[in-house]
Amino acid sequence: MSDDSDAEIELQELPLDGWHRARGGRMVPFAGYHMPVQYEGIMAEHLWVRGSAGLFDVSHMGQLQLYGEGLDEALEALIPADVRGVKLGQQKYSMLLAENGGILDDLMFARWPDSIYMVVNGAVKYDDIAHLREHLPDEITINHLDDRALLALQGPKAFEVLRRHVTGEWPLDVLVFMIGGRFEIAGVDAWISRSGYTGEDGFEISIPADAAERIADLLTAEPEVKPIGLGARDSLRLEADLPLYGHDLDPETTPIMAALNFVVASKRRRDEANFPGAERILMEREAGAASRRVGLVVAGRQPVREGATVLDASGATVGRVTSGGFAPTLGAPIAMAYVPAAMAVPGTPIRLSQRGKVHDATVAAMPFVPHRYVRGAK
Repeated sequence: MSDDSDAEIELQELPLDGWHRARGGRMVPFAGYHMPVQYEGIMAEHLWVRGSAGLFDVSHMGQLQLYGEGLDEALEALIPADVRGVKLGQQKYSMLLAENGGILDDLMFARWPDSIYMVVNGAVKYDDIAHLREHLPDEITINHLDDRALLALQGPKAFEVLRRHVTGEWPLDVLVFMIGGRFEIAGVDAWISRSGYTGEDGFEISIPADAAERIADLLTAEPEVKPIGLGARDSLRLEADLPLYGHDLDPETTPIMAALNFVVASKRRRDEANFPGAERILMEREAGAASRRVGLVVAGRQPVREGATVLDASGATVGRVTSGGFAPTLGAPIAMAYVPAAMAVPGTPIRLSQRGKVHDATVAAMPFVPHRYVRGAK
């Protein structure tokens, strides 16, 4: 499902729809919802998150709870992660795979007591739920937690802000990158994980939808926090080498093509080779994929957008740009593209064609901006 279909369907409203509008959020269609693209401007919001803390509303994402006898083994038949090895509170990135090894969606999942909590992309969440129901045994129950909101507090000051308002059995600093737990925030029960989509330190906060406005008010009342829209979320994730499903990832792309080899890091899962597309994915892991996702720094000031083509020396099309924009942190346009393996080496000059104009670019190591995840006690 692409975002282009939003104009043809009835858009849903986020729990914070009125809250966004009251704060000057400019609403646009995205993933079947009205969502704020910006408040005061993408550049200003991007730089605010890099220097302070921003609050993102990501309640369009699908929040699921799965439980039942044999869940770990059943889920491992659909995703390449070592589900059995995930401990209580631990969170992992993985993906639903098609039989050909293509990516149906990328996702996060975490171990809850007696269940798995999963977050999937908003644009394909109903497809994902249908896929899970079709392929998981009848003994597995799937609850769509559509009565919950999901907020992301991101940036170097996110920890200090959140610590002022959170109580629980443990202090907030027990959470390091990709670890979560149950806490209370202003008396509201919350699942909080130290994770996000910006490359910055930060937290994702799952709360009842009817408490979303109260928590959003609480956090944005802090001087370090401003509401941030989709535009800055996109530029931040692009700088951080975080691919977006439906753009950089799709059912024709394998994890190895996408330069996400770490999703098959488990030796046990590779040895068992019993996840969808295992033969192709493991062969590509050893021999390399014919095409690979790379980062590009584009010459000049004009961004090259999704849909631009990659040209070889003869002018023939050999690849495609899947994401592109101006990187405020770098002060230069950057992009992600799929190119032939021989062109995927950092430093390789690349030519791009967009609307009949040719742009020069160079393959760059990613992330463009170093991650600032907290992997040890703060």
